[in-house]
Amino acid sequence: MMMFVFVLIYLMLVLLRPQDYPQMAGFGIPILPLAMVSAAIAWVFSREKRFNAPQYLLLPLFLVALFLSLAVTGWIGGARIAAVDFLPCVISFFLLANAVNRPSYTRVIMTVIVLCAFVLAVHGVQQASSGVGWTGQTTVEDGRIQYVGIFSDPNDLGMLFVISIPMAVYLGSRGGFLGMRRLFWFCGCLLLCYGIYLTNSRGSFLAVVTMTAVYIWIQRGRVWAAMLGAGALVLLRLMPSRLDQLNVQESSASGRIDAWYEGMQMFITHPLLGVGAGQFTQHHYLTAHNSIILVLAETGIIGFALWFAFIGYGFWMMYRIVRFEPEFEDEDDILEWQDARTIALALLVALSGFFAAAFFLSRSYVILLYLLSALVVAHHSNVLAR
Repeated sequence: MMMFVFVLIYLMLVLLRPQDYPQMAGFGIPILPLAMVSAAIAWVFSREKRFNAPQYLLLPLFLVALFLSLAVTGWIGGARIAAVDFLPCVISFFLLANAVNRPSYTRVIMTVIVLCAFVLAVHGVQQASSGVGWTGQTTVEDGRIQYVGIFSDPNDLGMLFVISIPMAVYLGSRGGFLGMRRLFWFCGCLLLCYGIYLTNSRGSFLAVVTMTAVYIWIQRGRVWAAMLGAGALVLLRLMPSRLDQLNVQESSASGRIDAWYEGMQMFITHPLLGVGAGQFTQHHYLTAHNSIILVLAETGIIGFALWFAFIGYGFWMMYRIVRFEPEFEDEDDILEWQDARTIALALLVALSGFFAAAFFLSRSYVILLYLLSALVVAHHSNVLAR
């Protein structure tokens, strides 16, 4: 229980980021590292430690691949920096995946993530109306909203809103309090959608369409998914947004295609360990703008195989739960399984949304991905245990 409390505090600091407010700059207290160390110490002394998923091995091996991708070039100092920069993602994954060892904890973590996303969305609404939020952060030059720290890019802020929507839908589906709980969470979904609109992130818009298609595919089949997904895409194109500029002749789109090509050339010339973690822009003036190509170019086939397996297992775990048909006779078991399946569906949809957006962004190493993956692994372990 103590470990879960520390992890909860750490998670809130990662998402709300009060340590990055300009008002906190003068204190100089490393709040986030202290919270991580406290959670890690609690994990060391906890009785329950789980390593029953392949991700527990794949992620440390990927960390080694990141280090080696630079070490083989002789730049040991750079290799050490790359490993240290990625280490918080690894530690966060282990801590969260181990702390969430009960189904009720899964719901608590989802609640915290969504509530934090609500706070950031309200900050964005204030920012859009007045030009500056309570953090002191202003909108970007074209009027798109942003937050502080790791969410100072509208695309990253949009990705948080994207993965929070399926969780909010799940929390709202549970009802209670004369329908007020459902009303609260579904109104929150509208707030998150408005937040995505204010970020004006094309990747986030496409992620919403992808999540809609995946959900309908699981629930209704491919034909309905294709029809309604296409309809949602047309509707988004009619909205005033940057999707109107989405074509291969547009400078941003053509620059992405050039970056993808250059990334593949880097992989061809450095197939085993790539050009080195963080070195893509040393070989091309733009970043990869694609999370898959970024890993392939920077860590080669070795790093890519480990990273892609890490991601793929997460999708497979949730899909396995969603598609499994148990034969229960006890009504409590049936209700418990239905809830576990609904959580798995929400996490599967969230993963789909994240990677729909990440396909057009370089987000292979962001902590948000590994927090979501940890929740996926924890839920799968809890279902297996029960």
